[in-house]
Amino acid sequence: MDIQEIQLTSFGTILALAVTIGLILIRVAPAYAMMAGALTGGIIGGAALTETVQIMVGGAEGMTGVVLRVLAAGVLAGVLIESGAAKKIAESILNGLGEAKALLAVAGATMVLTGVGVFIGVAVLTVAPIALSIAKRTNMSKIAVLIAISGGGKAGNIISPNPNSIAAAEAFYVPLTSVMFAGIVPALAGVAVTYAIARKLRDTGEKVQDHELSTEVKGETPTLGTALFGPGVAIFLLLLQPIAGIHIDPLFALPIGGIAGALAMRKGNELNHFVRSGLEKMAPVAILLIGTGTLAGVIANSAIIVQILSAIEAMHLPAYFLAPISGITMSGATGSTAAGTAVAGQVFAPSMLEMGIPALAAAAMVNSGATVLDHLPHGTYFHITRGSVYMSMKERFKILPHETLIGLVIAIVSTLIFGVFGFLFFQG
Repeated sequence: MDIQEIQLTSFGTILALAVTIGLILIRVAPAYAMMAGALTGGIIGGAALTETVQIMVGGAEGMTGVVLRVLAAGVLAGVLIESGAAKKIAESILNGLGEAKALLAVAGATMVLTGVGVFIGVAVLTVAPIALSIAKRTNMSKIAVLIAISGGGKAGNIISPNPNSIAAAEAFYVPLTSVMFAGIVPALAGVAVTYAIARKLRDTGEKVQDHELSTEVKGETPTLGTALFGPGVAIFLLLLQPIAGIHIDPLFALPIGGIAGALAMRKGNELNHFVRSGLEKMAPVAILLIGTGTLAGVIANSAIIVQILSAIEAMHLPAYFLAPISGITMSGATGSTAAGTAVAGQVFAPSMLEMGIPALAAAAMVNSGATVLDHLPHGTYFHITRGSVYMSMKERFKILPHETLIGLVIAIVSTLIFGVFGFLFFQG
């Protein structure tokens, strides 16, 4: 039987998501948790074992393009991180804005690092030691610092050549740079609300202790100009398509940017080390996306899609609301921006395009929506951010509503631009 003819029950799909979340919460590797959830959902949803495997394999195959581009992005990420370029960029922003605007500097530094292609978890870990040092000098709380870091990371993620943006571009067949530029205004809105919340809470909660400050001293770091050269080359190559009609796929543009950056910093002899490090950092993401594909296959063959569309119609919501809603729900289910965007794109893109939602608008709103709930405790981001500032679990839970609000602002601004106002523009 063709897997396109198989329609799983909504109960099976909901159970698949519940099993996935439950397994992740008890520390099962997310890729395996998603595969187990997909298997459960397929069988309970009404498919035979062989049909369920077909659905899972088909879903994973749909992620192949995203996985290849994510692995290619590892070259640029490895160069930025291992060469000291990422640290140099962060330090320059933090030193440039000074202690008076320390929280804005922290949010801005995380946004820029994530925006130029550093994976969000790594960007958090890069900025955190410098941010803690500033927080200690200015007597700011860890809560304020972590909100600034997390909000900046969310904002940077939607303007970056990172896995989530790659997944959105791939699902809707639009240039990666178009997705990145579509996130600029929502990202700036996200940073603004991040700064406002963090500033209000600068005296709330635990303060930084002396033993939590990093004493690590690294070797010579590059200049700011050479640190930015690699991502600059990558973005320039990606921009050739919308500017000059010359299509250079991220599969080539991102590694070329990484190699150019290494040569500009006179670290070409270390390139192999940078590439290996980048691959090690991106391999878990690639594996996660394959597991994500199996879950996406189950959802894509489920009656729940029709029911979601019917619910949107019954509430008399515009069709484009499906884009941010799918990003929000899928990021909440997976606890990941990348996985949430990938599932939402693969599952709902055909429906959105059939409904007449412009491809770029849909990609932008899905990508922004995926920032709303990517910080939930069953995801890795929650634990990376907590560990980066040595925060207690109780304090970390207090930040969740603020992070959700930041993500909602990003999603709402994107929906206003590409839905409420932009839909008429695209149609015209």
